[in-house]
This record gives sequence, structure tokens and C-alpha cells, in this order.
Amino acid sequence: MRFVIQVVDESSVRVNGETVGSIGKGFMVLIGVGRDDNEQIADKMIKKMIGLRIFKDENGKTNLSLSDVGGELLLISQFTLYADCRHGNRPNFLNAGAPDQAERLYKYVIEQCRKSVPVVQTGVFGEHMEVSLVNNGPFTILLDSEDMK
Repeated sequence: MRFVIQVVDESSVRVNGETVGSIGKGFMVLIGVGRDDNEQIADKMIKKMIGLRIFKDENGKTNLSLSDVGGELLLISQFTLYADCRHGNRPNFLNAGAPDQAERLYKYVIEQCRKSVPVVQTGVFGEHMEVSLVNNGPFTILLDSEDMK
């Protein structure tokens, strides 16, 4: 599982011209599900993401977590995080989870995040989305479950 976490001042996602999710200060997270991912992996990823201390404190040090700043989440599915570009110029997505598995785990991540984060907004799985954000920093973190074993 891969999370691309961007610290944002605001972010939104539109589908067919309609805003379907919007947040203020927090994380906009692109979520990729791999072939071998499951709920246990998702739980580790969520725990790490929620606990990241990457917001600045009163001394300008990255020392505060999402909950410390009352941050919000915008969670967006993105299978292209599993693009394999090692051979040729056209990526393959053989390592991405099957659509039914990916959707199930994406919904699981949303459900679990809502247990500890008051504001969780989402994109729409499998749809073409337009994502807007104001990245604060810019500050972007890549979490990969392969690095957490």
C-alpha cells in the first residue's frame, strides 16, 4: 500500500464538475493499493499516517501531528501509484490491486480514519477526478508498506 501525503492549507476534489470532497488544513492523501495488501497492512499505514508529526510547532519545528492541529483528511484513490516504468515508456500496473480489492481496502481506510479524525472527505473510487490543493511547505511524504515490514 502506498500513501502520498501532502500537508495542505486546503484541498478539494471534483468529479464531473461537482466538488465531492473538500478540506481545510490537513493532509490530502493519494492512496494506492497493491496486489498483496490487506486490512493489517492498512492498519499499519493508517497508524503511521495519523501519528506523523509534520506540522510546525510554535518554534517552527515539525513536531505536531494531525490531531494536535485539528487537521482534516482528504483521501483519494490512485492506482497509478503502482505504475511500473522500468521497461519501455508505457507503464504497466500489474502490481496494483484488482479493482474490487482496491475499492474494499480504500473504503476500509476511510472507515478506520473516521474513527479518529473528525473530518474525513473523499474522492470517488474509479472516477476521473480533478484534485486541487494548496501544499504548505511544500511538504510531501511517501509511505510505502514495503518499507514498514
